[in-house]
Amino acid sequence: MWIFITLFAAGCQSVRTAYQNTLARETGFLHATMSRSLYGLPLVSLYLILCWQVFDWVSIENEVAFYIAATSCAIAQIMATYFMLRAFQSGSFALGTLLAKTEAVLAALIGLPLLHYTLTFGAWLGIAFGVLGAVVMSVKWKNIRQAHKDASLLFGLGSGFCFAITSVTASMASHALSGSLITSAGVTLWYVLALQSLILCGIQIVKSRDVFAPFRHELALSCKVGVLSSLGSIGWFTGFALVNPALVKTLGQIEIVGTLYYSKVRFAEKMTKQQWVGGAMIVVSVMLVVTSTIK
Repeated sequence: MWIFITLFAAGCQSVRTAYQNTLARETGFLHATMSRSLYGLPLVSLYLILCWQVFDWVSIENEVAFYIAATSCAIAQIMATYFMLRAFQSGSFALGTLLAKTEAVLAALIGLPLLHYTLTFGAWLGIAFGVLGAVVMSVKWKNIRQAHKDASLLFGLGSGFCFAITSVTASMASHALSGSLITSAGVTLWYVLALQSLILCGIQIVKSRDVFAPFRHELALSCKVGVLSSLGSIGWFTGFALVNPALVKTLGQIEIVGTLYYSKVRFAEKMTKQQWVGGAMIVVSVMLVVTSTIK
């Protein structure tokens, strides 16, 4: 079940990221980051009501643990999205997305002491192979000594780290609730998006001194970003609640196929042989993770 949910989430995220990149160029980083939460919240609210009716409601088993984990998740995701958009502006669309994919191995490492999940050798191999593929795709070997000075590299790695924290804390928050894991994931997602909307709308209103500022810029494009983001997040958060987040994010790297398409077609970026080889490695890593987890 989690495999199909993750593939759906990856597909939505691939298209949403492309739209969000365009939105960032038109309106700036703040509005582009805010749009994914504010404009996605209505759809997630409807989804949560559906979960309530179908799977029943949940109770908070550990209130402190839930609010700490969910709040950390919300803040980490804001930072991750901001860093990724900055990576787009500093380098390329493909490069920014690829570097953010280091989150898979980071989620595995962060999750070891916090989630107490165990991974098979095949799963670890798949995660490592996927990260190596991302490195092959993104690093210019002739400039490797100057890599630390590359802004897109730093922003991309920062995004990957924050996305890893997002994955792990989302899983922790969902498991702090008692009841259906599907509904628990929905409750966690709703809280995260609501908190993000309050924070980012507040910042935008203060900066512009206009209460309606969040609704004045590229409304149609913002709605597309919000809807696609909410659909993707429903898949991601449900996957995080069901299995190890590292496995979910590694399988989600199949999104790279969509990234390559949008990079080449939508943003007219040229793809090198090195990047195609790295992309093939990521696809192999996805296959390793899937085969190691299917029983």
